[in-house]
Amino acid sequence: MSASEQHGSEVRRDGLHGTAPGREARIGARGGRKAGRGGEMVPPAEFRSYYGRSVLKAPVWESRDIAGYFFLGGVAGGSALLAAGADLTGRIGLRRSTRVAAVAATGLSLAALIHDLGRPGRFVHMLRVLKPSSPMSVGTWILSGFAPLVAVAALDEARERLPGPVRPMIAALGRPSGLAATVLAPAVTTYTGALIADTAVPVWHDARRELPYLFGASALAASGGLAAATSAPGEAAPARVVGIAGALVEQACDRAVHKRLGMVAEPLSQGRAGRYLTAARWSTRAGAALLALSALRRSRALDIAGGTALVAGSLFARLGYFHAGATSATEPRYTVVPQRERADHAAKTGAGG
Repeated sequence: MSASEQHGSEVRRDGLHGTAPGREARIGARGGRKAGRGGEMVPPAEFRSYYGRSVLKAPVWESRDIAGYFFLGGVAGGSALLAAGADLTGRIGLRRSTRVAAVAATGLSLAALIHDLGRPGRFVHMLRVLKPSSPMSVGTWILSGFAPLVAVAALDEARERLPGPVRPMIAALGRPSGLAATVLAPAVTTYTGALIADTAVPVWHDARRELPYLFGASALAASGGLAAATSAPGEAAPARVVGIAGALVEQACDRAVHKRLGMVAEPLSQGRAGRYLTAARWSTRAGAALLALSALRRSRALDIAGGTALVAGSLFARLGYFHAGATSATEPRYTVVPQRERADHAAKTGAGG
């Protein structure tokens, strides 16, 4: 049997009749119809997940507890650094306000973490081992070592109210404890950024280069603003400098995240996260401007207004990045599309090599 008979066609003098021209056409960009004749036979596929389900499980943390824990830990670390500097330069009022801020923020951050864990015993159980590969384990140990140091330094500010036998010991340990806290303070301000970056949540993981620096700078902005607002204008100059510098670096890191992440950065500009981060940017800019103006006029009112704005901006930034991460985990394309792009890039690079 001839090929024409198999396909039900008939050969005549004027050519082949009874054929279906598209029957044997290869489907796809290379074998489909040519451009200008109706386009490709099969349209390019769009991204879809399995029944639209999430690829990842969204974080189960409470935003009030964990975002508050991130924020308060940053304030504690930044305040401890400012307290040590104030102690070494003889700024007694600034030292007092920053030591009190450090111990209060540390206590509240531990309370927020324990509340999220559900039972205090779970926090104690985290101290049974030290796992260097786990940011959570390392961070728990850092915070546990930092807390007693800032507590002793804060007691030194109130030693006149303590029982007589305790005063000499606190007086001897107050300054060394405050200076020792500065060894751990940088890690306290930044490890939470490394903690959430060490997850599969797309926004957090893809921003792993910037998040520790962003969180550290945000902590300095908040602690500098708080110190400026609670100290005498004559002693607040270092706090203003730290607050303004932290605000500028935070803004630069935030822009770098948006620029580098591309499509994955969309949750940072949408919904609740977008509103929080918009408020964070405007609050931080306003706070830095007010503190800069106060540096020229030494105005108590400007220090309070600018410091409050920086504290609010830091809190809004933590809330914004927290909610953006949760949103990116529930939307599967933020996980799958970048993975496919990286796989395609690796395949092309390997083929070229």
